[in-house]
Amino acid sequence: MLCCGRALDSPCTLALLVGFQFAFVLYFSLGGFRGLVSVLVHSSEPEFDYSRPHDVYTNLSQLGALLPSHPSRPEQQLRGCLLPSPLLVGPVSVHLSSPLSLEEIKEKNPLVTPGGHYRPPDCEPRHHTAIVVPYRNRQSHLRALLYHLHPFLQRQQIHYGIYIVHQSGNSTFNRAKLLNVGVREALKEEDWGCIFLHDVDLLPENDHNTYTCHPQYPTHLSVAMDKFRYRLPYPQYFGGVSAITPDQYLKMNGFPNQYWGWGGEDDDIAARVRLSGMKIVRPPVAVGHYKMIKHKGDKGNEQNPRRFDLLKHTRLNWRSDGLNSLTYELLSKALEPLYTNLSVNIGEDPQPPPKKPALPKNASHPAAKPNNRDKDKGTLERQSTQAVKLEEGHLKVTNRSSDVGQKAAMKQQII
Repeated sequence: MLCCGRALDSPCTLALLVGFQFAFVLYFSLGGFRGLVSVLVHSSEPEFDYSRPHDVYTNLSQLGALLPSHPSRPEQQLRGCLLPSPLLVGPVSVHLSSPLSLEEIKEKNPLVTPGGHYRPPDCEPRHHTAIVVPYRNRQSHLRALLYHLHPFLQRQQIHYGIYIVHQSGNSTFNRAKLLNVGVREALKEEDWGCIFLHDVDLLPENDHNTYTCHPQYPTHLSVAMDKFRYRLPYPQYFGGVSAITPDQYLKMNGFPNQYWGWGGEDDDIAARVRLSGMKIVRPPVAVGHYKMIKHKGDKGNEQNPRRFDLLKHTRLNWRSDGLNSLTYELLSKALEPLYTNLSVNIGEDPQPPPKKPALPKNASHPAAKPNNRDKDKGTLERQSTQAVKLEEGHLKVTNRSSDVGQKAAMKQQII
């Protein structure tokens, strides 16, 4: 009372100033109001130490030992895989470039079967997930993804397959349409319960971020990317890595087919989720960490100048533009050792960007670069002995689906 009564008493004033200064420093060192609340109030979010990651191939040696010594027997009844998997380690190291060849990566993953499929050898998986990756001209990124993702998923003890949907030709890239193709082709092959939409340049950092689907709502997995300083850039962001069940995919009429070039399609997909009566769910930020492989802009995937105009019309167009308007030409399907390669022709951009003006005759011309299509032939379109080659003339696939409520007819609608 004596201290408070003497406002001009120098020791009291000094104590108050020191107290305010300490509170000010504490407030900002904890990240403002939210950080302060997280300290004062117990948070239910898990905590992980990303400064000491494990090697991404940790715990896989014991799985490799199961194959030669304990061959699977048809009459043997396997127990269900434990949830969560006892092989999980949390944060894992990420190599943004793989020094290994595809053959060397296959040697490190002996349990992966042709087509990039895997099933736990010692238990019956509870989840069945297809990974769909839209792709063109990213060989080094693809190697890094395969090197990292195969051991990452094997520790989760799920049944999975990886599908690389390669857009052939030099037309403008169309990510969402390639995803539509990948979903349909994957469901033709197996009755997958969960479908992951995965960019080739994103690598997960925590194996507790399980590649499984929410039974009711689409899931956005890449909630904390290093590109965005491990924060969600905006509330409705749905890009990078996301997951849906076939039922959810059908409910939202798949993805838009009109987004040629970079940008806009992930916001359109997020809008479809809301318009179809669903919501987006996410793992905790502490779990959904991803690193992005840095790269320059891709030729043929320049910014889409029409993306904002298309987004304005999503509410009107989502029922007519999507799964029920999908057309494409499947050129080849190859069961490569680490993935299934789907080479497709998805057509041309109806409104291509204007071409750059030609150089004057007296200007020096740069050396001609190899054609993108020729560059791909050596790696991605190499047909293995397991390749399933389609007849010449190639069947042009067109789907005109309508909504149905029964789950038994759902897959038939998509494919």
